[in-house]
Amino acid sequence: MADRADPLVLDFVEWVAREPRFYAEVVATWRTSCPRLTIWEDATDAGYVARETIAGFGLIVAVTADGEKLLRTHGRSS
Repeated sequence: MADRADPLVLDFVEWVAREPRFYAEVVATWRTSCPRLTIWEDATDAGYVARETIAGFGLIVAVTADGEKLLRTHGRSS
């Protein structure tokens, strides 16, 4: 995904970048039964997003430094 990023992965990372998301919200919003649409897995495997546990807040999904770089590289603000 160096030169051409999947547009859906970019959309997903941009959506998460707007604010940290609860894990349950991410799963409910981006869940798919299509094995060819692996947006969540692709973004996680590439290191663009990560799950974090924040005490008193719970399990969230947040954009990583690599995810921020991806957004900047493709003209999307983080």
